[in-house]
Amino acid sequence: MTTTIQGVIERFTYHNEETGYSVARLENNITAIGNLPGIKVGQTVKLNGNWVFHPSYGKQFKIESFSASYPATVSGIAKYLGSGLVKGIGPVTAERIVKVFKEQTLDIIENSIERLIEIEGVGNKRLEMIKKGWKEQKSIKDLMLFLQSHDISTTLAIKIYKTYGERASLVVKEDPYQMTYDIWGIGFKTADKIGKNLGFEELHPARIKAGIIYVLNEAVNDGHVYLPLEKLTESCSEILNMEISTESPVLSEMQMQERIIIKDDNVYLPPFYYAEKGINSRVKALLNEENSESSKEGELFSIENHFFSDEQLKAVRDSQLHRMLILTGGPGTGKTTTLKGIIKAHQLKNKKIMLAAPTGRAAKRMSEVIGMEAKTIHRLLEFDPAFHRFKRDEENQLETDLLVIDEVSMIDTILMNSLLKAVKNSSTLILVGDVNQLPSIGAGNVLKDMIDSGKIPVVRLTKIFRQAEKSKIIVNSHRINRGEYPEITNKEGSDFFFLEESDNEKIPGKILSLCKNRLPKKFGFDPIKDIQVLTPMYRGVMGANNLNAAFQEDLNNNRFSFAKGGRQFKIGDKVMQLRNNYDKEVFNGDLGFIRAVDLENQVMKIDFGTGTLKDYDFEDLDELVLAYAVTVHKSQGSEYPCVILPLTLNHYMMLQRNLLYTAITRAKKLLIIIGTKKALAIALRNNKVQERYTSLFRYETD
Repeated sequence: MTTTIQGVIERFTYHNEETGYSVARLENNITAIGNLPGIKVGQTVKLNGNWVFHPSYGKQFKIESFSASYPATVSGIAKYLGSGLVKGIGPVTAERIVKVFKEQTLDIIENSIERLIEIEGVGNKRLEMIKKGWKEQKSIKDLMLFLQSHDISTTLAIKIYKTYGERASLVVKEDPYQMTYDIWGIGFKTADKIGKNLGFEELHPARIKAGIIYVLNEAVNDGHVYLPLEKLTESCSEILNMEISTESPVLSEMQMQERIIIKDDNVYLPPFYYAEKGINSRVKALLNEENSESSKEGELFSIENHFFSDEQLKAVRDSQLHRMLILTGGPGTGKTTTLKGIIKAHQLKNKKIMLAAPTGRAAKRMSEVIGMEAKTIHRLLEFDPAFHRFKRDEENQLETDLLVIDEVSMIDTILMNSLLKAVKNSSTLILVGDVNQLPSIGAGNVLKDMIDSGKIPVVRLTKIFRQAEKSKIIVNSHRINRGEYPEITNKEGSDFFFLEESDNEKIPGKILSLCKNRLPKKFGFDPIKDIQVLTPMYRGVMGANNLNAAFQEDLNNNRFSFAKGGRQFKIGDKVMQLRNNYDKEVFNGDLGFIRAVDLENQVMKIDFGTGTLKDYDFEDLDELVLAYAVTVHKSQGSEYPCVILPLTLNHYMMLQRNLLYTAITRAKKLLIIIGTKKALAIALRNNKVQERYTSLFRYETD
């Protein structure tokens, strides 16, 4: 039999923004558990459900359904307003407001909001912020009532409202699948649940089209530029729970609408098809441009060629013979020295030189080792957030004679196309990278495809220099790349250690002990800033999710915590960006630190090492995850003083040679692998790189 209780929400012991699931404490000392989406501290709730007994927590009320009303008491109103409900009102301002207006506070905000100017600390600017915030929360609350039955979180409801405004409910009712195109964080499965509840049939064209785009987008997230038609229809049939044939008229209609491109039974999203085509065209134009100032032998000697190996001299010479050159090699093979030689040779001719790399960290490192300014590619191309495009393109190309791009293995198809558009035919382009690393996070395998094409001159650096041979990290990375077992001595003074541990449950504790005690004491490493745990996977006892929760609790002693989007954040946390955010100039895989949380303005401030803090509105925090531990894929292009890599048979699906190689080459001063030698041996033997569907240089330019 269902029971009804009523009370004021005193606090949330736990609240998941994504699901709405809560453990709430009512003012009458009752603990209630269940879904309470959109509810704030201070509100009066009427709960329907049943009493249950938990062996650890005792008597609890399990919620089946609920209704809520505004708080009526002064203390309840203060808690309600100060809970982050309205941007511009934090706990301090809320107390000031209710001190003046008492029980009439909510009525005054609703009907005479201009009177808030009477409150200390509320000026015209804050008043406008509060007015906007109050209107938004009311609209979001109305939207939540509609979305509540579809299990849509408050966070997503806010995003839906921000995207569509007052039209939000209408758009969702008319075509819920439109959200999958317009709103990051809403995928096909979420939209489909709403669609089915609203009565959209399985055969509805909007549903089928959204399913096709979803499958193609998932393929892009996995690194593919296209999907074979048969593979696409197989995946669509599974997602849509209905048969989709390769002859489906929906596919033809979508091609006519230019929402997809089908070429030789391969299906592309248009931006990726045209990006590959653009790369092909620009490479061809650069290679066809004759270099009228090709090098003379004497100029090579004027840059003290006795410091260079034959491979390096060839790279310096070729950089002056060709408009485009790829320089590739592993750690310790002298890529930096070679680059300095290339740059020096061009400086002797008074050439204008620009340097760039895909990430801020890679650009900073390039600046330090070369001794010249290096920019991120996005800064180089002058991204304009107002129009979401680069100012530097085929109409406004870069004014430079030599352009050197480092860490090219990180560059995906879309970014490479944008970069090449901005390079003049009369410029020389040097692309530098390690082709044996994992490919870019984004779609494509550009560096490998360029090398494999045989169209672009390539210099491979293979000789490990004597100074580099002292590092076991460097020596073993080359051994691993050749499929050979690394040299493991664990001797004092080594920079490469292997700690045997077969009990998966013990590994997180051992990693924490290394980070908190042994490594800071012996090497002076900061546990958060200097040590990076890399793991092959997100899930499992040694996955990034579990390790991050443990690390946050043990390494970050800050008492203030803030929950948003199902994630718990603390000031001082190390975090990682999950998507390219061009407005903030923060990109997928960038690492930062939480420096402040402003509850009043609903903003979190993140330091990404750029010199200025980046503001994140609370509804954008689903773009961030904790980063005490990150996946190997997300570590590309980064270097850390110390890397710890758990490696066991639990990671069986991810035990690949190039993944192991990439992880090891991220460590600058110290690498510690903890796990089993059997897992290490499996990774060494597995040289089957997961193939990506790409077609770079396959089609000649039309």
